[in-house]
Amino acid sequence: MAVTQQEIENRLWDAADELRVAMPEAQYSSVVFPLMFWKYLSDTWEHHHQEFLTENKDLLDGLAAEEAREIEYRDYQSFEIPFIHPGTVQERRASWSSILGTITQPGLGQRVRASLQAIETANPDKFSRLFGSMTWTSEEVLSGEVLAAVMQTMDRTPKMHEGNMSHDVLGGAYEYLLKRFSDGSGTRAGQFFTPREVVELIVEVLDPKGFESVYDPTCGSGGMLIASANLLKAHGGRGYTLKLYGQEAVQDTAGVARMNLFMHNLTQFKVEVGDTLKDPRFKKPDGSIAQFDVILANPPYSLKWKPWTSDPRAIGGTAPAKSADWAFVQHMIASMAPKKGRAGVVLPHGVLFRGGEEGAIRRSVLDDDLLEAVIGLPPNLFYSTTIPTCVLVFRAPGTKTPERQGGVLFIDASTRFAKATNRNILTDADIANVVTAYHSTFDADGHPVDPGGLAARFAPLSEIVANGYDLNIGRYIKHVAAEQEDLGTLIDAYNIARAERQKVEQRMLTVLASAGIEGFDE
Repeated sequence: MAVTQQEIENRLWDAADELRVAMPEAQYSSVVFPLMFWKYLSDTWEHHHQEFLTENKDLLDGLAAEEAREIEYRDYQSFEIPFIHPGTVQERRASWSSILGTITQPGLGQRVRASLQAIETANPDKFSRLFGSMTWTSEEVLSGEVLAAVMQTMDRTPKMHEGNMSHDVLGGAYEYLLKRFSDGSGTRAGQFFTPREVVELIVEVLDPKGFESVYDPTCGSGGMLIASANLLKAHGGRGYTLKLYGQEAVQDTAGVARMNLFMHNLTQFKVEVGDTLKDPRFKKPDGSIAQFDVILANPPYSLKWKPWTSDPRAIGGTAPAKSADWAFVQHMIASMAPKKGRAGVVLPHGVLFRGGEEGAIRRSVLDDDLLEAVIGLPPNLFYSTTIPTCVLVFRAPGTKTPERQGGVLFIDASTRFAKATNRNILTDADIANVVTAYHSTFDADGHPVDPGGLAARFAPLSEIVANGYDLNIGRYIKHVAAEQEDLGTLIDAYNIARAERQKVEQRMLTVLASAGIEGFDE
């Protein structure tokens, strides 16, 4: 009988819940995902091994062990589960079932670690550094008793191989755990999990096509890469034809992404570890930044960083040390393929109006006609922040359609959301409406012919220049300005009022001092 999605999700959560006595929920993923993927690899290998034995029963009697192994790995297996301590009394395969048989013996964490490391070593092209730092295998971090309880509970999950459950079920279970960890633990887990609906919106707008390259420079758990393949499949294409690339600064999170991609049966990918701004890992042979058809990202907001001193990515200037927002945009622009490259990034509203170095970069990007659209999103969509955000959509130089050249499309979706337990969510209808407005043609006043029920408008560059290159949505969509004061205007008004207050206070202190009254602090 086929395994249901609900069944596997419940059993996997039961296994994760065994960790409640040992660590906060934010740390569950570092243990559960490596164990889950190890079980998936082991179950898959053993399933194919049994197929090999059954289908070659007569042939095996006349074959040497090495010949049989060659046939098995050529025709049945796509990866290796090696032996640990081969040729010794302690020899055992680095599989889930083998180690599970020793679960009551001391040193369980050491054996698990040795097994995972052996799998990485035996499959360097596929699984190098896959399981992360594995610090949880230390007895000081996670006792053998708790680790055994997690494994025993997880072992009650049905066999995880394609003969027993589809990759849609496996991938869905993985995403269920990602979301549940984020829902329950807040900021820490949410840092590498972008809500599903935000990912879907960006992917729908960028619309990846078969055989294109897709790149996420801050890939987290790989959700945007997977969503790209899923959307292509949903539209009748072949998701597995996409070439997927990601870079992630945190080693353990990069491992989560690799496992996530494998669970979704996506094998044409590369996930590298490193700081994208300091050390971009994808480059052309001449050392310049590699370029891709689709670039999408949800980078860490207002990240403090060490600005570039000299870098070809720094078009229009260098972002300030207090915020790397525009540095990520510059990297993504540099990464767009010249003929059909497009990029979508989620960022806080500050990128739309902040001055200084950021204002100079924004001006350069607009003068080069690279920005295609600004989509205002509702507040409280994310696990790690409640602030409202926006999606910026860019096109490679000269690739905008004629009617979109020389201006920017503004779409306001800030009031389109449903309330959930911990945050707001965009519904499928909300996403569809934004996509409709984005793809619509415009009338003579720049309003979309089919706005999807949203307020939207195409503003020419001349109007944006007249506004000092300020991209606040309220400047271009009048009802937004009427319903909600322009954030930039509010900040200006606050600064003016603050300066006036300080002047009045200083005059008051001067008068008091001249009258011999002291003891007041400014």
